[in-house]
Amino acid sequence: MAFLFNKFQEAVKTLAKNPMFARDPRHLQFEADVNRLFLYTSYYRLGENAEEKDAEEIIDLAGKASVAEQQNQVQENVHYQLTHMCRAMDGILHPDVTNDPSKDPSETHSYSRRSGLSFAIGGAASANKQSAAIPATRPITRAELSNKFRDHFGYTLDIRPSGIPHKDAGQGLFLSGEANVGAVLAIYPGVIYSPAYYRYIPGYPRIDACNNYLITRYDGTIIDAKPWSLGGETRELWDGSYLVDHNAVPPKGSENNSDRVWRMLSKPLEKNMRENFGEVLERRNPLAFGHFANHPPKGSSPNVMICPYDFPLSEKNMRVYIPNITFGGEEPIKMKRFGSFYFKSGSSDNQAGDSLVLKTLVLVSTRSIRDEELFLNYRYSNSKRRPEWALISS
Repeated sequence: MAFLFNKFQEAVKTLAKNPMFARDPRHLQFEADVNRLFLYTSYYRLGENAEEKDAEEIIDLAGKASVAEQQNQVQENVHYQLTHMCRAMDGILHPDVTNDPSKDPSETHSYSRRSGLSFAIGGAASANKQSAAIPATRPITRAELSNKFRDHFGYTLDIRPSGIPHKDAGQGLFLSGEANVGAVLAIYPGVIYSPAYYRYIPGYPRIDACNNYLITRYDGTIIDAKPWSLGGETRELWDGSYLVDHNAVPPKGSENNSDRVWRMLSKPLEKNMRENFGEVLERRNPLAFGHFANHPPKGSSPNVMICPYDFPLSEKNMRVYIPNITFGGEEPIKMKRFGSFYFKSGSSDNQAGDSLVLKTLVLVSTRSIRDEELFLNYRYSNSKRRPEWALISS
């Protein structure tokens, strides 16, 4: 497999220079990322018994297939991995449920819920209607679930003080065990904001002044992982709510005068407090820690990369293991981008047959990893200060 991986790495370097990907710089980066993810996740799916001809076929496709075609394959590859992971967790938490694909676990453990959040929309609802019957699971701790997950897949995630030699590095995300290139290692949890709901993000308009757990997809979707924090010890109805002190003082050295001004002026729109619907989510999910991956220190290279993943809400048996909820509900709102601004465009009605999705993110390994800290290149722009450890030698 080492020989095949070297061939894939060479293909990544060669295809990144292909003029077919040349657009504006931002789009160029997006297409190059899709190309890399296509190669990495396809390589992982080939498995350890892959033959050279199979690898060569994928490399050939990477140079010929359109970006849209590669995107679709990446989605399929990631969904394939997550399907197996969710089934494994179901087997651990629901040992009485068979893995028969024809039997939907949601039918065995049925519960009533309202899809998505009804922040800032809709009318009042009684407390009884807001409640949900949460299916019983085996009473094991998050640590126990994490260990059993490792027994299935050969790795799990740990959160402990970062190995970056800097006082502000804080907690880091570590892989315990061994994972191959192209493996889905983590999900980025939290509340998903489409451009239509930017004004509700805590701290708006300077949303990053006091929150280091925000991340943006290429399509403009923002995910706030701060409410998720470390997850929990139960399966519960989670609505993404958390108390925010917009005037809280950030850590020393992380704020300049401009940040202080924006922090004082920040006035996000408030959600309708009468509405408090959420989703029943597995808060013990051992994958829901993508927000703890640090930017690599100077002289180090990232070993994971961001992968946009559109989780199909039709997969009801997997929903409890996807640690995200959509602010404002899950009905799509069409937006059009002009520079840095987004505007509503056309009808927001969902066409018949369209599949609703959660616009999430996962972290995919870019090489074989064994018992080490995970580093993610956050691609800080010139207007966004890099962490100090990325500017100095370790």
